[in-house]
Amino acid sequence: MFRAMYDWVLRMAHHRHAMRGLAAVSFAESSFFPIPPDAMMIPMVLARRDQAYRIAAVCSIASVIGGMFGYAIGYFLWDSVGQWLVGVYHMETKVEALRQGYANYGAAIILVKGLTPIPFKLVTLASGFFAFNFPLFVILATITRAARFFIIAALLKRFGEPVQAFIEERLNLFAWGFLILLVGGFAAIALL
Repeated sequence: MFRAMYDWVLRMAHHRHAMRGLAAVSFAESSFFPIPPDAMMIPMVLARRDQAYRIAAVCSIASVIGGMFGYAIGYFLWDSVGQWLVGVYHMETKVEALRQGYANYGAAIILVKGLTPIPFKLVTLASGFFAFNFPLFVILATITRAARFFIIAALLKRFGEPVQAFIEERLNLFAWGFLILLVGGFAAIALL
């Protein structure tokens, strides 16, 4: 199963709409979609190392724009869509603790959580809900998302061939590890 998906993404990396697809996934992940763009970005960079920084830039820009959309959901649509999304992730009891965290450590929360497997959409929704300073939110989101995607792109560009061989030899292990990190990110949020 994982081999077929991996091979499909590698083939799609050369498709004329690959960047648009990556941008759409990156945008959606920052506001409502559960799958991080890394699942698409990493195979794309491995397939097109000459485009590594362009891929990272598309991913970063779309993620920040998606983050702005997530912020808007939290800020303007909290009573309907925002509360529903929090319910989907079982965060109802955590909202007050998050409010205090944002009051004291909002900038650090955005910077750190933007680099981790914890779903970034939760940060964007919370930033809007707690009315975190919007221009500062955009700056911090840009820093953390660009750092994440450009570090990945730089490492894959530099060490791509051995990394690709290593991943392909252990594809199932990496795929299961990715799924565990994804589920772990959601579980960490639920346990906070």
